[in-house]
Amino acid sequence: MRSEKRGKRYLEAKKLLEPGKAYLLEEALEILKKMPHTKFDETIDISFRLGIDSRQADQQVRGTLSLPEGTGKKVRVLVFAKGEKAQEARDAGADFVGEKELIDKVSGGWLDFDVAVATPDIMREVSKLGRLLGPRGLMPNPKVGTVTFDLRKTIQAIQAGRVEFRADKSGNLHLPVGKVSFDKERLVKNVKAAIEAIQRAKPPACKGRYLKRAALSLSMGPGINLDLQSLSK
Repeated sequence: MRSEKRGKRYLEAKKLLEPGKAYLLEEALEILKKMPHTKFDETIDISFRLGIDSRQADQQVRGTLSLPEGTGKKVRVLVFAKGEKAQEARDAGADFVGEKELIDKVSGGWLDFDVAVATPDIMREVSKLGRLLGPRGLMPNPKVGTVTFDLRKTIQAIQAGRVEFRADKSGNLHLPVGKVSFDKERLVKNVKAAIEAIQRAKPPACKGRYLKRAALSLSMGPGINLDLQSLSK
């Protein structure tokens, strides 16, 4: 097997970690702050390894949560709507709003947005974009609140720090919890909110150990394993 080459910054960051050690949340955040950083404000992610069988329909893990301290990122919101609802979306601060012409633009390969929202009355047309948006996690979905007539509340929640999460076919799940420029207290609040949301999303059909592993990392850095026993408290 070919070994994966790592950059100098990654290798320097890894020297700060003890092999095999699981860190308390506050310790992990202190180490992240000490790691060599890029010139941009890197995102801090939390990753989970879940004890689910994602092949089973009753063991899917998916949902949304509102990070109390936001993501630190400008979220570009696209809304498929018409008439009065289109104007409501514009007034609420949506970045892109439209119906057929916007659907055609996206169908042509334009994907310069982070979240897509749609009103139920236009979903028949929007559903044609499923093969394009679905694999990218951008398809509006009533299960996560992105198919709705309550556009103002939804758009404001997304821009304030609401994030969507979904476990992949291997039982892994990743989501952002802030920026490296956040102070430790803000990051602790966001990480705890993320952990609580994932715990609440545990499928009833999942038996045995649910949270098998959790790690924090910078966008371009090594993962720092977290102490699961302390997290569960």
